[in-house]
Amino acid sequence: MNHTAIYDKYVTGKNFIGRKTECNGLANLLGKGEHVAIYEPPKAGKTSLIQQSLFNMKVEGKDFLAGQFSLLNIRTLPDFLRKFASTLLRMTGTTAQEFAAYIEKYLGGTHFTFDEERFGETEECVSLTERPDAGDIAALLRFPYRLAEDRGMRIFLIMEEFQNILFPDEGEELLAAMRNVMKEEAEGARLFSYILTGSMVNAMKEIFEVRRFFGRMVERVKLMPVDEREITDHAIKGFLSNGKVTDKELILGACSLFKNNLWYINHFIAVCDSLSMGYIMSPVLLEALDAVISVHKPRFVAIMNDLTTFQVNLLRAITDGRTLLSGSETVRLYGLNSSANVKRVKEALMKKEIITFNEKNEPEIIDPLFEYWVRKYYFEKKD
Repeated sequence: MNHTAIYDKYVTGKNFIGRKTECNGLANLLGKGEHVAIYEPPKAGKTSLIQQSLFNMKVEGKDFLAGQFSLLNIRTLPDFLRKFASTLLRMTGTTAQEFAAYIEKYLGGTHFTFDEERFGETEECVSLTERPDAGDIAALLRFPYRLAEDRGMRIFLIMEEFQNILFPDEGEELLAAMRNVMKEEAEGARLFSYILTGSMVNAMKEIFEVRRFFGRMVERVKLMPVDEREITDHAIKGFLSNGKVTDKELILGACSLFKNNLWYINHFIAVCDSLSMGYIMSPVLLEALDAVISVHKPRFVAIMNDLTTFQVNLLRAITDGRTLLSGSETVRLYGLNSSANVKRVKEALMKKEIITFNEKNEPEIIDPLFEYWVRKYYFEKKD
Protein backbone atom coordinates (compact mmCIF):
# COMPACT_ATOMS: atom_id res chain seq x y z
CA MET A 1 0.00 0.00 0.00
CA ASN A 2 1.30 3.43 -0.96
CA HIS A 3 1.36 6.05 1.77
CA THR A 4 0.22 9.42 0.44
CA ALA A 5 1.81 11.15 3.44
CA ILE A 6 3.58 9.92 6.57
CA TYR A 7 2.95 11.76 9.83
CA ASP A 8 3.12 9.04 12.52
CA LYS A 9 6.92 8.61 12.55
CA TYR A 10 10.09 10.30 11.41
CA VAL A 11 10.99 10.06 7.74
CA THR A 12 14.17 9.63 5.68
CA GLY A 13 15.02 9.03 2.04
CA LYS A 14 12.37 9.83 -0.53
CA ASN A 15 9.89 10.87 2.16
CA PHE A 16 12.28 13.51 3.53
CA ILE A 17 11.95 16.78 1.66
CA GLY A 18 13.79 20.08 1.87
CA ARG A 19 16.28 21.16 4.53
CA LYS A 20 19.38 20.15 2.58
CA THR A 21 21.23 23.12 4.07
CA GLU A 22 20.37 22.04 7.61
CA CYS A 23 21.36 18.43 6.88
CA ASN A 24 24.72 19.51 5.48
CA GLY A 25 25.27 21.90 8.36
CA LEU A 26 24.51 19.27 10.99
CA ALA A 27 26.74 16.69 9.29
CA ASN A 28 29.61 19.19 9.03
CA LEU A 29 29.36 20.12 12.70
CA LEU A 30 29.30 16.48 13.79
CA GLY A 31 32.22 15.73 11.50
CA LYS A 32 34.23 18.38 13.35
CA GLY A 33 33.34 17.03 16.76
CA GLU A 34 31.04 19.93 17.68
CA HIS A 35 28.13 19.65 20.08
CA VAL A 36 24.76 20.61 18.61
CA ALA A 37 21.43 21.88 19.92
CA ILE A 38 18.18 21.72 17.95
CA TYR A 39 15.13 23.30 19.55
CA GLU A 40 11.92 23.63 17.62
CA PRO A 41 8.22 23.13 18.39
CA PRO A 42 6.80 19.59 18.69
CA LYS A 43 6.61 17.74 15.36
CA ALA A 44 8.71 20.34 13.56
CA GLY A 45 10.97 17.66 12.04
CA LYS A 46 13.90 17.49 14.48
CA THR A 47 14.21 13.69 14.51
CA SER A 48 13.77 13.42 10.74
CA LEU A 49 16.53 15.99 10.22
CA ILE A 50 18.91 14.11 12.52
CA GLN A 51 18.17 10.69 11.05
CA GLN A 52 18.47 11.95 7.48
CA SER A 53 21.79 13.63 8.29
CA LEU A 54 23.14 10.44 9.87
CA PHE A 55 21.85 8.44 6.88
CA ASN A 56 23.72 10.79 4.51
CA MET A 57 26.90 10.39 6.55
CA LYS A 58 26.60 6.60 6.36
CA VAL A 59 26.12 6.77 2.60
CA GLU A 60 29.29 8.87 2.38
CA GLY A 61 31.19 6.12 4.19
CA LYS A 62 31.51 7.86 7.57
CA ASP A 63 32.02 5.44 10.45
CA PHE A 64 30.26 6.28 13.71
CA LEU A 65 27.98 5.03 16.47
CA ALA A 66 24.80 6.88 17.41
CA GLY A 67 22.47 6.36 20.34
CA GLN A 68 19.54 8.25 21.73
CA PHE A 69 17.38 8.55 24.81
CA SER A 70 14.63 10.88 25.96
CA LEU A 71 14.47 12.97 29.10
CA LEU A 72 10.67 13.08 28.84
CA ASN A 73 10.18 10.97 31.98
CA ILE A 74 13.28 12.12 33.87
CA ARG A 75 12.54 13.63 37.27
CA THR A 76 15.55 12.67 39.41
CA LEU A 77 19.33 12.75 39.01
CA PRO A 78 19.76 8.94 39.41
CA ASP A 79 17.13 8.41 36.68
CA PHE A 80 19.11 10.60 34.29
CA LEU A 81 22.46 9.02 35.11
CA ARG A 82 21.18 5.46 34.73
CA LYS A 83 19.55 6.28 31.40
CA PHE A 84 22.68 8.05 30.16
CA ALA A 85 24.92 5.15 31.13
CA SER A 86 22.52 2.47 29.84
CA THR A 87 22.30 4.12 26.44
CA LEU A 88 26.07 4.15 26.04
CA LEU A 89 26.44 0.59 27.28
CA ARG A 90 23.78 -0.76 24.92
CA MET A 91 25.39 1.09 22.01
CA THR A 92 28.59 -0.88 22.50
CA GLY A 93 27.69 -4.11 24.29
CA THR A 94 24.98 -6.78 24.39
CA THR A 95 25.88 -9.28 27.11
CA ALA A 96 26.08 -9.12 30.90
CA GLN A 97 29.81 -9.80 30.73
CA GLU A 98 30.36 -6.87 28.35
CA PHE A 99 28.30 -4.48 30.47
CA ALA A 100 30.21 -5.47 33.60
CA ALA A 101 33.55 -5.04 31.82
CA TYR A 102 32.68 -1.59 30.48
CA ILE A 103 31.50 -0.40 33.90
CA GLU A 104 34.70 -1.67 35.52
CA LYS A 105 36.87 -0.03 32.85
CA TYR A 106 35.19 3.35 32.50
CA LEU A 107 33.28 3.79 35.77
CA GLY A 108 35.48 1.92 38.21
CA GLY A 109 35.79 3.60 41.60
CA THR A 110 32.33 5.19 41.33
CA HIS A 111 28.97 4.20 42.77
CA PHE A 112 27.97 2.72 39.41
CA THR A 113 27.95 -1.04 39.29
CA PHE A 114 26.66 -4.00 37.33
CA ASP A 115 24.12 -5.93 39.39
CA GLU A 116 23.71 -9.34 37.78
CA GLU A 117 20.56 -10.11 39.76
CA ARG A 118 18.83 -6.86 38.76
CA PHE A 119 19.94 -7.41 35.17
CA GLY A 120 18.28 -10.80 35.20
CA GLU A 121 15.06 -9.40 36.67
CA THR A 122 14.75 -6.04 34.90
CA GLU A 123 17.53 -6.00 32.25
CA GLU A 124 18.97 -2.95 34.02
CA CYS A 125 22.55 -2.89 32.79
CA VAL A 126 23.84 -0.29 35.25
CA SER A 127 22.90 0.28 38.89
CA LEU A 128 23.81 2.73 41.64
CA THR A 129 24.94 1.46 45.04
CA GLU A 130 24.08 4.78 46.72
CA ARG A 131 23.27 8.42 45.99
CA PRO A 132 25.59 9.68 43.21
CA ASP A 133 28.14 12.37 44.06
CA ALA A 134 30.04 14.93 41.95
CA GLY A 135 32.76 12.39 41.17
CA ASP A 136 30.19 9.91 39.83
CA ILE A 137 28.66 12.55 37.58
CA ALA A 138 32.00 13.68 36.18
CA ALA A 139 33.16 10.11 35.54
CA LEU A 140 29.97 9.26 33.69
CA LEU A 141 30.12 12.42 31.57
CA ARG A 142 33.70 11.55 30.57
CA PHE A 143 32.65 7.99 29.66
CA PRO A 144 31.54 8.70 26.05
CA TYR A 145 34.71 10.70 25.31
CA ARG A 146 36.96 7.86 26.53
CA LEU A 147 34.83 5.29 24.72
CA ALA A 148 35.10 7.17 21.41
CA GLU A 149 38.87 7.55 21.78
CA ASP A 150 39.38 3.87 22.62
CA ARG A 151 37.26 2.74 19.68
CA GLY A 152 38.84 5.33 17.37
CA MET A 153 35.50 6.37 15.93
CA ARG A 154 32.93 9.10 16.33
CA ILE A 155 30.11 8.63 18.80
CA PHE A 156 26.96 10.76 18.82
CA LEU A 157 24.55 10.82 21.74
CA ILE A 158 21.10 12.23 20.98
CA MET A 159 19.31 13.52 24.07
CA GLU A 160 15.67 14.33 23.37
CA GLU A 161 13.55 16.76 25.42
CA PHE A 162 16.77 18.13 26.86
CA GLN A 163 15.01 21.02 28.61
CA ASN A 164 13.82 18.47 31.21
CA ILE A 165 17.36 18.26 32.54
CA LEU A 166 16.37 21.09 34.87
CA PHE A 167 13.58 19.07 36.48
CA PRO A 168 15.81 17.23 38.99
CA ASP A 169 16.84 19.32 42.01
CA GLU A 170 20.45 18.92 40.87
CA GLY A 171 19.69 20.06 37.30
CA GLU A 172 21.90 23.14 37.36
CA GLU A 173 24.70 21.12 38.97
CA LEU A 174 24.38 18.59 36.16
CA LEU A 175 24.52 21.29 33.47
CA ALA A 176 27.61 22.80 35.12
CA ALA A 177 29.26 19.37 35.16
CA MET A 178 28.48 18.86 31.45
CA ARG A 179 29.97 22.27 30.69
CA ASN A 180 33.13 21.55 32.69
CA VAL A 181 33.71 18.22 30.97
CA MET A 182 33.11 19.85 27.57
CA LYS A 183 35.82 22.40 28.42
CA GLU A 184 38.22 19.67 29.53
CA GLU A 185 37.70 17.71 26.32
CA ALA A 186 37.73 20.67 23.93
CA GLU A 187 41.41 20.19 23.07
CA GLY A 188 41.17 16.40 22.85
CA ALA A 189 40.40 14.08 19.97
CA ARG A 190 36.89 15.57 19.52
CA LEU A 191 35.37 12.24 18.55
CA PHE A 192 32.29 12.57 20.74
CA SER A 193 29.34 14.93 20.15
CA TYR A 194 26.04 15.62 21.87
CA ILE A 195 22.92 16.28 19.80
CA LEU A 196 20.62 18.04 22.27
CA THR A 197 17.03 18.45 21.12
CA GLY A 198 13.99 19.97 22.75
CA SER A 199 10.41 20.77 21.82
CA MET A 200 9.84 23.36 24.56
CA VAL A 201 11.33 26.26 22.65
CA ASN A 202 11.35 28.86 25.41
CA ALA A 203 12.77 26.45 27.97
CA MET A 204 15.60 25.55 25.58
CA LYS A 205 16.22 29.24 24.87
CA GLU A 206 16.51 29.77 28.62
CA ILE A 207 19.30 27.17 28.78
CA PHE A 208 21.22 28.10 25.64
CA GLU A 209 20.48 31.79 24.98
CA VAL A 210 19.37 33.49 28.19
CA ARG A 211 21.46 31.76 30.85
CA ARG A 212 24.04 30.51 28.34
CA PHE A 213 25.02 27.45 30.36
CA PHE A 214 27.34 26.24 27.59
CA GLY A 215 28.64 29.53 26.22
CA ARG A 216 29.80 28.89 22.66
CA MET A 217 30.51 25.20 23.14
CA VAL A 218 27.19 24.11 21.62
CA GLU A 219 26.12 25.19 18.13
CA ARG A 220 22.46 25.63 17.33
CA VAL A 221 21.06 24.16 14.11
CA LYS A 222 17.90 26.07 13.30
CA LEU A 223 15.21 24.54 11.11
CA MET A 224 14.06 26.83 8.35
CA PRO A 225 10.65 26.53 6.65
CA VAL A 226 10.55 24.05 3.77
CA ASP A 227 9.86 25.74 0.44
CA GLU A 228 6.18 25.62 -0.56
CA ARG A 229 7.05 24.33 -4.03
CA GLU A 230 8.77 21.29 -2.55
CA ILE A 231 5.81 20.64 -0.27
CA THR A 232 3.24 20.91 -3.05
CA ASP A 233 5.27 18.74 -5.43
CA HIS A 234 5.64 16.13 -2.67
CA ALA A 235 1.90 16.22 -1.91
CA ILE A 236 0.85 15.94 -5.55
CA LYS A 237 3.21 12.99 -6.10
CA GLY A 238 1.77 11.33 -3.01
CA PHE A 239 -1.78 11.69 -4.33
CA LEU A 240 -0.74 10.44 -7.78
CA SER A 241 0.79 7.32 -6.21
CA ASN A 242 -2.77 6.41 -5.16
CA GLY A 243 -4.35 7.46 -8.44
CA LYS A 244 -5.65 10.81 -7.23
CA VAL A 245 -5.13 14.39 -8.35
CA THR A 246 -5.73 17.83 -6.88
CA ASP A 247 -5.22 21.49 -7.66
CA LYS A 248 -1.81 22.85 -6.73
CA GLU A 249 -3.40 26.06 -5.45
CA LEU A 250 -5.39 24.11 -2.87
CA ILE A 251 -2.20 22.59 -1.47
CA LEU A 252 -0.60 26.03 -1.39
CA GLY A 253 -3.56 27.19 0.68
CA ALA A 254 -2.90 24.38 3.17
CA CYS A 255 0.78 25.38 3.33
CA SER A 256 -0.26 28.92 4.21
CA LEU A 257 -2.74 27.83 6.87
CA PHE A 258 -0.30 25.40 8.53
CA LYS A 259 2.68 27.75 8.00
CA ASN A 260 4.56 24.99 6.17
CA ASN A 261 4.50 22.70 9.22
CA LEU A 262 5.10 19.34 7.53
CA TRP A 263 3.56 17.23 10.29
CA TYR A 264 0.24 19.06 10.13
CA ILE A 265 0.36 19.14 6.33
CA ASN A 266 1.07 15.40 6.07
CA HIS A 267 -1.73 14.63 8.54
CA PHE A 268 -4.07 16.85 6.52
CA ILE A 269 -3.05 15.23 3.21
CA ALA A 270 -3.56 11.73 4.64
CA VAL A 271 -7.09 12.67 5.74
CA CYS A 272 -7.82 14.16 2.30
CA ASP A 273 -6.69 10.92 0.72
CA SER A 274 -8.99 8.88 2.95
CA LEU A 275 -12.00 11.05 2.05
CA SER A 276 -11.63 10.97 -1.72
CA MET A 277 -11.88 8.52 -4.61
CA GLY A 278 -10.41 10.52 -7.47
CA TYR A 279 -10.12 14.26 -8.02
CA ILE A 280 -9.71 16.11 -4.73
CA MET A 281 -11.62 19.37 -4.75
CA SER A 282 -12.12 22.18 -2.25
CA PRO A 283 -15.03 20.59 -0.31
CA VAL A 284 -12.85 17.56 0.48
CA LEU A 285 -10.07 19.79 1.78
CA LEU A 286 -12.49 21.70 4.00
CA GLU A 287 -13.87 18.44 5.37
CA ALA A 288 -10.33 17.22 5.99
CA LEU A 289 -9.46 20.44 7.80
CA ASP A 290 -12.48 20.02 10.06
CA ALA A 291 -11.37 16.44 10.80
CA VAL A 292 -7.83 17.50 11.69
CA ILE A 293 -9.12 20.31 13.93
CA SER A 294 -11.50 17.91 15.69
CA VAL A 295 -8.53 15.73 16.66
CA HIS A 296 -6.74 18.63 18.31
CA LYS A 297 -9.73 20.61 19.63
CA PRO A 298 -9.73 19.00 23.13
CA ARG A 299 -6.07 19.98 23.53
CA PHE A 300 -6.75 23.52 22.35
CA VAL A 301 -9.75 23.88 24.67
CA ALA A 302 -7.65 22.64 27.59
CA ILE A 303 -4.98 25.23 26.78
CA MET A 304 -7.51 28.08 26.82
CA ASN A 305 -9.22 26.82 29.98
CA ASP A 306 -5.86 26.96 31.74
CA LEU A 307 -5.36 30.68 30.97
CA THR A 308 -6.22 33.63 33.17
CA THR A 309 -8.29 36.50 31.76
CA PHE A 310 -5.16 38.63 31.39
CA GLN A 311 -3.44 35.83 29.47
CA VAL A 312 -6.46 35.45 27.16
CA ASN A 313 -6.52 39.21 26.58
CA LEU A 314 -2.83 39.30 25.68
CA LEU A 315 -3.32 36.34 23.34
CA ARG A 316 -6.15 38.25 21.68
CA ALA A 317 -3.84 41.22 21.19
CA ILE A 318 -1.27 38.98 19.52
CA THR A 319 -3.86 37.47 17.16
CA ASP A 320 -4.89 41.05 16.32
CA GLY A 321 -1.35 41.66 15.11
CA ARG A 322 -0.17 43.76 18.06
CA THR A 323 3.62 43.67 18.45
CA LEU A 324 4.20 46.43 21.00
CA LEU A 325 2.51 44.56 23.80
CA SER A 326 3.59 46.89 26.60
CA GLY A 327 2.50 50.02 24.74
CA SER A 328 -0.08 52.21 26.47
CA GLU A 329 -2.62 51.74 23.68
CA THR A 330 -2.41 47.94 23.83
CA VAL A 331 -2.60 47.97 27.63
CA ARG A 332 -5.72 50.16 27.48
CA LEU A 333 -7.54 48.43 24.62
CA TYR A 334 -7.05 44.92 25.98
CA GLY A 335 -7.54 45.59 29.68
CA LEU A 336 -4.01 44.60 30.68
CA ASN A 337 -3.72 47.08 33.60
CA SER A 338 -0.03 48.03 33.27
CA SER A 339 3.19 47.34 31.38
CA ALA A 340 4.50 45.52 34.48
CA ASN A 341 1.49 43.22 34.33
CA VAL A 342 2.06 42.65 30.61
CA LYS A 343 5.60 41.48 31.41
CA ARG A 344 4.27 38.93 33.92
CA VAL A 345 1.58 37.74 31.50
CA LYS A 346 4.10 37.39 28.64
CA GLU A 347 6.37 35.29 30.84
CA ALA A 348 3.44 33.06 31.82
CA LEU A 349 2.44 32.45 28.18
CA MET A 350 6.05 31.70 27.32
CA LYS A 351 6.41 29.29 30.21
CA LYS A 352 3.31 27.47 28.94
CA GLU A 353 5.00 27.33 25.49
CA ILE A 354 2.08 29.12 23.82
CA ILE A 355 4.04 32.08 22.48
CA THR A 356 7.65 32.91 21.76
CA PHE A 357 9.50 35.92 20.38
CA ASN A 358 11.44 36.04 17.13
CA GLU A 359 14.71 37.79 16.33
CA LYS A 360 12.84 41.10 15.96
CA ASN A 361 11.30 40.61 19.42
CA GLU A 362 7.87 40.17 17.85
CA PRO A 363 5.44 37.74 19.51
CA GLU A 364 4.52 34.56 17.66
CA ILE A 365 2.08 31.80 18.53
CA ILE A 366 4.14 28.61 18.43
CA ASP A 367 1.52 26.13 17.15
CA PRO A 368 0.12 27.18 13.73
CA LEU A 369 -3.07 25.11 13.97
CA PHE A 370 -3.74 26.40 17.48
CA GLU A 371 -3.27 29.93 16.15
CA TYR A 372 -5.84 29.26 13.40
CA TRP A 373 -8.29 27.65 15.83
CA VAL A 374 -8.00 30.31 18.53
CA ARG A 375 -8.38 33.08 15.96
CA LYS A 376 -11.38 31.58 14.16
CA TYR A 377 -13.23 29.57 16.79
CA TYR A 378 -12.29 31.08 20.14
CA PHE A 379 -12.05 34.78 19.29
CA GLU A 380 -14.46 34.28 16.36
CA LYS A 381 -12.57 36.51 13.98
CA LYS A 382 -14.03 36.74 10.48
CA ASP A 383 -10.82 37.55 8.57
